[in-house]
Amino acid sequence: MRIAALCLAVLLSACGAPQPPLVASEVEITRPMPGRHMSAGYLVLTNNTGEPIRITGATSPQFGKVEIHETIIADGVARMRQLDELVVPARHSVGLERGGKHLMLMRARDLDAAVSVQLLSDDAPILAIRYAFPGGTD
Repeated sequence: MRIAALCLAVLLSACGAPQPPLVASEVEITRPMPGRHMSAGYLVLTNNTGEPIRITGATSPQFGKVEIHETIIADGVARMRQLDELVVPARHSVGLERGGKHLMLMRARDLDAAVSVQLLSDDAPILAIRYAFPGGTD
């Protein structure tokens, strides 16, 4: 009986709805500090396809510019550098986190209770992310 139930569960999961090619989870976008117009975005990107996914840019209506950055330590000093692309390997996840790769959101404008970010691959949209700030009304 247990084997039959296990086989049924495997078959049902194999027949389930297809997953989106790229999924964002654990999203956090910081609010700019008072008097500042910059923010950072942290998240986990999961590639559900059999091919690598290249992220070559990002946009946001709430920010004038969004870049993919990486923090590096050189001579004991943390520095950020812009990345031309971020590759999410086939069937793997990549974390964008504090002290590592992350989104740098610059020139804040029309910032309210939520932020929308669109990830691009060769200028084509591949994933839309919406993040509501904690305690926001959105």
